[in-house]
Amino acid sequence: MIATRAGANMVEVLLYALLAGLGVAVITGPLGAFIVWRRMAYFGDTLAHSSLLGVALALLLSISPTLSVIATCLVLALILVMLQQQKGLASDTLLGILSHTSLAVSLVAMALMPDIKVDLLSLLFGDLLTVTGKDVVIIYAISLFAILLLLKLWNPLLAITIHEELAKVEGIPVTAVRTAFMLIIALVIAIAMKVVGVLLITALLVIPAATARRFANTPEQMAIFASLIGCSAVIFGLSCSWYLDTPVGPSIVLSAGILFLLSLTKKYN
Repeated sequence: MIATRAGANMVEVLLYALLAGLGVAVITGPLGAFIVWRRMAYFGDTLAHSSLLGVALALLLSISPTLSVIATCLVLALILVMLQQQKGLASDTLLGILSHTSLAVSLVAMALMPDIKVDLLSLLFGDLLTVTGKDVVIIYAISLFAILLLLKLWNPLLAITIHEELAKVEGIPVTAVRTAFMLIIALVIAIAMKVVGVLLITALLVIPAATARRFANTPEQMAIFASLIGCSAVIFGLSCSWYLDTPVGPSIVLSAGILFLLSLTKKYN
């Protein structure tokens, strides 16, 4: 009886982990495509690092970590938009400063809260096997909202990506669209933390999209292929973690990396 119950619990854990991973991979695909097209990988990295600051604030204020991470990422994104208007510093310099500063502040803040125990490894590298049914519901709800918002912004985002000045002339609200896109990134980072952790979120956004780029002929194909490749990486990574007893988050990213290496055997059209 005990063995049967333990087996059932393990199946439930794996099922939740698989569902959560697939839910994140579906939205990171098309979102990652825009990040690759717009060369925003470093920007995504900065928001990912700032998400740890959101966790620290959530612990300090006793509020929902998900809401805190979303709010923190969005505020930092808006700050970046304002700072990028300044011509004194290059964008990559600003991103580097904010990325590492926010990460350092969050780690120091957590160290100053001795009464609160935090598993830093799970925050940095993910802990997919601890996902609950409630987490799965939240992940799919946020993923669905992010997908619907991204679909609504698809054509304006494409126009801005191709030629921003021309998009302005055509009447597209560039600043509003860019801000909404940053909101989507913040939402996805908030739910992806549980899957691959703060340090590996950008990899899940960039690697499947970069792999899909070698096979797609249209933007829509690239978005769909990126989602499928991300889902494949989740399945392979979770399987490797189960059979080889390796960390789940890094295993997923490694699987995505292997798929990218395999894609290099195909020449561009």
